[in-house]
Amino acid sequence: MKTLFAMFGCLASLSVQALNYPYAPYNEGKMDPQKSGWPLTEDERNYVLLPEHDRRPGRESLQHRPTMWPVVPSAGYWGGTSWLDAHMSLVKTVQASKGPTDVLLVGDSITMQWGAAWTKYFPSLRAVNIGIGGDKTQNVLWRLDHGGVEGLNPRIVLLLIGNNNMFFAPETGIDPAAQGIKLCVDNLCDKFPKASVIVVKMFPAYEPRNPFYENIKKVNAALDTLNLEANPKIRLLDIWEDMVNTDGTLKKELFTPDNIHLSQDGGYRLYAEKLKPLLEAFLAGKDVPKSAPKAHIISR
Repeated sequence: MKTLFAMFGCLASLSVQALNYPYAPYNEGKMDPQKSGWPLTEDERNYVLLPEHDRRPGRESLQHRPTMWPVVPSAGYWGGTSWLDAHMSLVKTVQASKGPTDVLLVGDSITMQWGAAWTKYFPSLRAVNIGIGGDKTQNVLWRLDHGGVEGLNPRIVLLLIGNNNMFFAPETGIDPAAQGIKLCVDNLCDKFPKASVIVVKMFPAYEPRNPFYENIKKVNAALDTLNLEANPKIRLLDIWEDMVNTDGTLKKELFTPDNIHLSQDGGYRLYAEKLKPLLEAFLAGKDVPKSAPKAHIISR
């Protein structure tokens, strides 16, 4: 599987076609009726309104292929049309924002909930936020290929994704989750070859020795092995150490009571402080040093 994944670098193609993904049935059109484009055909709309577990890689051949879940595009599902309605709303936002923009924010609920904090800390930056709560890497891949960013021309893309993949990490494994993040980067590089991409490593959640917490650390460590920063326009941002106490527990003032999402006055303030130097450097056209890989001890 690693040999297959190694085929995918940060592409510089101007093609509007969807990338090929590391699962032949998807690339061959044996799953999604419409691999890319917007609006959706009737067949595609009917397909994506099926529960997501009925559209997972392997279901088309009655096989269990969890290692493919994070790396093959799949529309999300909240029941009924709710998720698709959320995507459609963001497509309308994107269509109304066509052309140059400073920052495109891509991710899940942590991205979606920037809200007033973004305006407070980055008032002069024109930004488009396409975060959707609950999204996994595969959902972001689908959205990018189905009108989610069409017509935009961002100078910087800010990507934070993977947290919701951790709910499925016991089945999918760690490396596929990291590869899913990488494929999101590849997709964004393909669509925006002139843009810089800031890949934010996942933030801690819950508490040490909780499998969710430990798997986040493992995926973050796996990202370091993928050499994303070989491309000078891609940089990683890791603020884990600023978000935890010396014993690894969360700094409560940075999080909401669910121990996953960020508090507006604490977590997003810290996030903004750590993000600001990268944004300013890229916007000024400066060379940005590579991040130093950080070793987060896995609890026993």
